[in-house]
Amino acid sequence: MPDRVLLPKDHNGRRLDHAIRSIWPNVPISAVMRSLRKGGVRIDGVRVRSGGFRVETGQEIIVPWEAAPPPDRPRTARSVPILWRGENVLVVDKPARLLVQPDVKDGDSVITRVWGMVGSTRETTGFAPAAVHRLDRNTTGVLAVALDGEALRELLRLFRERAVSKRYLAVVVGVPVARGVIDAPLLKTDDGVVRVDKNGRSAETRYERISTARVDGFDLSLVEMELLTGRTHQARVHMAHIGHPVLGDGKYADMGRSKDGIEANRRLKSARPLLHALSLGFPEGLTGPLLEVSGRTFRSPPPEEFSIYMAYIR
Repeated sequence: MPDRVLLPKDHNGRRLDHAIRSIWPNVPISAVMRSLRKGGVRIDGVRVRSGGFRVETGQEIIVPWEAAPPPDRPRTARSVPILWRGENVLVVDKPARLLVQPDVKDGDSVITRVWGMVGSTRETTGFAPAAVHRLDRNTTGVLAVALDGEALRELLRLFRERAVSKRYLAVVVGVPVARGVIDAPLLKTDDGVVRVDKNGRSAETRYERISTARVDGFDLSLVEMELLTGRTHQARVHMAHIGHPVLGDGKYADMGRSKDGIEANRRLKSARPLLHALSLGFPEGLTGPLLEVSGRTFRSPPPEEFSIYMAYIR
């Protein structure tokens, strides 16, 4: 028999087809589109045939399929360090060697750990806590998670508009100039490798060299970066592009004008790329679900393995 749901605030302003897919994730997209075409979906009793129709909080949506059983909760008792928690936003301190999103069903990740820690309302609202941006598996540091749909949409908008300050800390091979701006478009290939390419998406990174030292025959520098865009592997590829790859980054060690990265990785034996998301800063004047983070900056101290090299350099 048909199922019906009163739309909660998490779906206010969403496309109808997106709301349906969130609330009934087990219904094939082909069945959703077929039901829309045939007039089987109603909003407040009125048939709606356009998946692009924008829904509002409190509207009743009626669909021609039965309610699905609640999904299993993620089977994990593991946690992730919390830097700050509000009503609508959670800021976590991501550890190394952990994906942000699971790569297999119920796989270990930041998000599945957050679900286990704070709970998920997916079975009643069609929304579960969601990461707003991404960090690579081996990158540590500050990560923002939305706890409701309105906050998620507003946070995504801020990131698209480049209104959030994202600062990173890295140990790089060599001695880059004191400060600079890297403006080089990035293209992601089918095998997951990112390269500088004129046909890629625009990408811009500002950096400042903090200090430099010679360690076991290699010049190493501590660099702070601000990512003005948020492209995949941006910090790693941009630094490698100017000849100063992140120490421990085997994927991009041989990119750019310097080949010292490969030998430094071999000799110094860093277990991972030494890249750390140092801080996230939110602009002043935010309202609604983001009032609680308006004007705030969240910072994460570099982890121990990172700090070892920082001690050498400083």
